[in-house]
Amino acid sequence: MGSIPGQGTKILQAEWLGQKTKQDKEKNRAFGCWSGKGHGGGGGRGGGAVLGVAQEKPYVPSGVGKWCLPLSLLHLSPCRLVQKAELVRLSQTLSLVPRLHWLLVEDAEGPTPLVSGLLAASGLLFTHLAVLTPKAQRLREGEPGWVRPRGVEQRNRALDWLRSRGGAVAGEKDPPPPGTRGVVYFADDDNTYSRELFEEMRWTRGVSVWPVGLVGGLRFEGPRVQDGRVVGFHTAWEPNRPFPLDMAGFAVSLPLLLAKPNARFDATAPRGHLESSLLSHLVDPKDLEPRAANCTRVLVWHTRTEKPKTKQEEQLQRQGRGSDPAVEV
Repeated sequence: MGSIPGQGTKILQAEWLGQKTKQDKEKNRAFGCWSGKGHGGGGGRGGGAVLGVAQEKPYVPSGVGKWCLPLSLLHLSPCRLVQKAELVRLSQTLSLVPRLHWLLVEDAEGPTPLVSGLLAASGLLFTHLAVLTPKAQRLREGEPGWVRPRGVEQRNRALDWLRSRGGAVAGEKDPPPPGTRGVVYFADDDNTYSRELFEEMRWTRGVSVWPVGLVGGLRFEGPRVQDGRVVGFHTAWEPNRPFPLDMAGFAVSLPLLLAKPNARFDATAPRGHLESSLLSHLVDPKDLEPRAANCTRVLVWHTRTEKPKTKQEEQLQRQGRGSDPAVEV
């Protein structure tokens, strides 16, 4: 994979989950598009980490529209041996979702060939960003992953791009124009997603929520709902957090994010409070919108890719007989 500065290539993906009109629901098609230029980036409809956005009333300008999304996904992906495998798996899941924009932010000083090539070949509409995690925020050798908030700089860079502050290195470089309606979702490369989840998101008007499976030491954790309103949270760890939710358990409407320019992730947030650092600027817990059958269905799972065992590879490398480094894995 080659060596990359920092802690690895953390890829922030943002999908724009465009909201459906009644006509969209009936036809389950029709792209909401804006801008008349061609598709961005690597030829195809984009890809990589995404923020998906779509207009409520689909508009298709003359020529091929760049922005065709009712969905927005933001994804974080560290640079490790399984990075390409995880991104291939995720991109193929996203390819099943109509009207989606993948916003991918690498934890690097600039775009890497591996990620750039994968985005170009994905066939998805994408925007590619890059920002290196400051040294003070990186994990030290031997530290567990929960010690420091991860992906803060990358997620905030994606939010900056949405708010018309530029920085795209490839793909669609123009942010959504004023008035664009859509939904933003923060994804991870090794989670498992049902296609149904993305359809649930499309109805978000403020902040929508649902359960996440296999997280927090529980079978699932998520909101408790009574009479269609969120009244509490099923969680075991620090239940008194303002928003005891997993990053995979909520989505935010794009207009709300744009209306709250100070809403960002806080790198100094205590353990487990990263989600709350953003959501506290956006919504009151009582106004959360329960999805997935009033939060009774699990449509996303916090799965983790096992770290590959490379003892034999290291042994062969010491003998000068390691695997061909020119073969991308």
